[in-house]
Amino acid sequence: MANIMIRRSAEGYVFYMPKRDIEDQITSMEFDTPEKWGGEIKLKNGGCYFIEPQSAPERLPYSVRAKRIDGVE
Repeated sequence: MANIMIRRSAEGYVFYMPKRDIEDQITSMEFDTPEKWGGEIKLKNGGCYFIEPQSAPERLPYSVRAKRIDGVE
């Protein structure tokens, strides 16, 4: 599992992994409601990660642990 940061931009959510200096647009997030946020997230570059579903963060940017499912980096 990797530590990542999620922030919001004009286009939507942005994924950032500091350890590898990877930044990419999130194209889809399985859960995106105040009560349930996270799950499987897909990146524009084809990468796919999993964030344990939780309540939506109070504010962004937000740091969380994510597991790589499949795809490129």
